[in-house]
Amino acid sequence: MSRALIKFIRLSPTKARLIAREVQGMNAELALASLKFMPNKGAKFIANAISSAVANGGFEANEVIVSSCRVDAGAVLKRFRPRARGSASRIRKPTSHILVEVSKAEVSAEKTTKAKKASVKKES
Repeated sequence: MSRALIKFIRLSPTKARLIAREVQGMNAELALASLKFMPNKGAKFIANAISSAVANGGFEANEVIVSSCRVDAGAVLKRFRPRARGSASRIRKPTSHILVEVSKAEVSAEKTTKAKKASVKKES
């Protein structure tokens, strides 16, 4: 299992979590392909984190799955905007930390036994 952490991304954690849920449990190669065509800003950052996690482990993208994709809230930049009658309103600019973990795709024993039984039935 290998990990990649990207910190202080200028993106709301709520928006990034929507994309992170989509790729969790997917094959890394399939996840990267689907993120490439998403119009969201966070898709680019999560794709970058997945490819970094794959490279950190020394794996190929087709042999690992995205076991965990977590988005945590980072520091919030606070700015002020002038308003009417001399007042000011606060503008929050949230940041995110993205943690991606990839692990080897393991074929379960049940699937292999079912495949063997199916091939034996076809032969006979």
